[in-house]
Amino acid sequence: MSTRSVRRSDDDSDADSPELTAVQAALAAEHAAVYGYGVLGGRLDGKRGAEARAAHDGHRARRDALARTARDLGGRPVASDAAYALPFAVPDGRAAVRLAAVLEDRIAGAYADLVRATEGARRKDAAGALREAAVRSARWRGGNVAFPGLAERAAGADPDATGPVEAAGADGTR
Repeated sequence: MSTRSVRRSDDDSDADSPELTAVQAALAAEHAAVYGYGVLGGRLDGKRGAEARAAHDGHRARRDALARTARDLGGRPVASDAAYALPFAVPDGRAAVRLAAVLEDRIAGAYADLVRATEGARRKDAAGALREAAVRSARWRGGNVAFPGLAERAAGADPDATGPVEAAGADGTR
């Protein structure tokens, strides 16, 4: 939901690496997903509620792993914002399911960039995270897209539905 500048270590020349930049962007996306699932989880119960809790836990685990990776690469992990502006109101379960699909689409995009910027074990982990996001998105949506994580290639994709959303207050509103 939020794309913002990524804080870097001031004393490390590797801090400007494309890999660290992609890790930080994925970490920022995970922070936003954790927030988003916190919002939508309260509007779902039963099977969908259990799916939301599992996704929330998965995103928290990925977030923590990405923070460790950022430190391993010499960066200071980007911090979570206090709040995020949602792309639309989430008054009920139907909107919560729609938000979950949007969150997963955005996460897939961040991991697609991370796959492109890494190699070896990190690339494998990023590809796994991309796959998980694509599967969750398809479950929430009830169907899949041709190229998960690549909104510009998805047939009929609405860029406004998957584009970045600033942190709450970044544009002067709350």
